[in-house]
Amino acid sequence: MRFRLLSTLILFALGTIALHSARADDGPWEVRLRAVYLVPENTSDAIDGLVPENDITINHKVLPDLDIEYFFTPHWSTELVLTYPQTQDVYVGDTKIGTFKHLPPVLTAKYDFLPDNNFQPYFGVGINFTIISDVSLNVPGVSKLYLNSTSVGPAVQAGFDYKIKDHWYVNADAKYFLLQSNVYLPGEVRISTVHINPGLFGVGVGYRFGGGH
Repeated sequence: MRFRLLSTLILFALGTIALHSARADDGPWEVRLRAVYLVPENTSDAIDGLVPENDITINHKVLPDLDIEYFFTPHWSTELVLTYPQTQDVYVGDTKIGTFKHLPPVLTAKYDFLPDNNFQPYFGVGINFTIISDVSLNVPGVSKLYLNSTSVGPAVQAGFDYKIKDHWYVNADAKYFLLQSNVYLPGEVRISTVHINPGLFGVGVGYRFGGGH
């Protein structure tokens, strides 16, 4: 589903032809601040006799992100996306069983299709490295639960910058990456695997600087 959304965004960007010329002379660095809506995929393995398949979920949420991008050429760049550790609620069915925190930086290599226009669509691929911490999960009458401390997975993104004045851009961006963790009982007894696999849909502003290409 999210791959289809990304494909639609790319096709929309490539199909835009009524563009104003704008030289890519703002410099090789860009810093953006975005508001991002996190939409987890929320699939999970069943726990035999206790929890049905896909019954372990986390909440949707809005979060800020800061990204730093460097343009090696007008077309090619790399982007690092950062935020602070985010707290997520965990549910089994409709029952909240606790929280955990995750810090999910994403590093991508990006291709900018139209760097000399005001409207600058891009596509990127890369990697996500998520640090999971402060796990506080407990099933009343059963046990505490534990998660892996890290998750590594591929990431894809698509979006665009639109130049509104010298150095300043508005931005819309969609990302999807694989994020999962095993669920353990005490003693490292694995009882399930949850696949969060979030889509991140953001809008924000960017500032490009550092001299010409």
